[in-house]
Amino acid sequence: MTTLLIALGAMVGAPLRYLTDRAVQTKHDSIFPWGTFTVNLIGCLILGGLTGAAVSAPVYALAGTGFCGALTTYSTFSFETVRLAERRAYLYAATNIVVSVIAGLGATLLSYSAFQAMS
Repeated sequence: MTTLLIALGAMVGAPLRYLTDRAVQTKHDSIFPWGTFTVNLIGCLILGGLTGAAVSAPVYALAGTGFCGALTTYSTFSFETVRLAERRAYLYAATNIVVSVIAGLGATLLSYSAFQAMS
């Protein structure tokens, strides 16, 4: 049953990741990967909230592992950072690393704390 819940969450998260990435990136005339940054930040907010709310294992499998696992992407973040460096856009590459990590951790902590306070 857990595997099915994860698959169901991923079936929603993966296409939403692609659609969100494309929608956000087309709004910015920049080589910075705003789409990937956005989906990863949203995923951090959701995962922090789920953890802070101490949801049940089935809900966490569906929304956390399945949905957020498919929505967010470390591999694309890494690839896009390397691609920026290859283009000699070193400032963008470094900014992507620093801002993504700090914003992701901050979003997770903020969401976790907010849901903990409501529990």
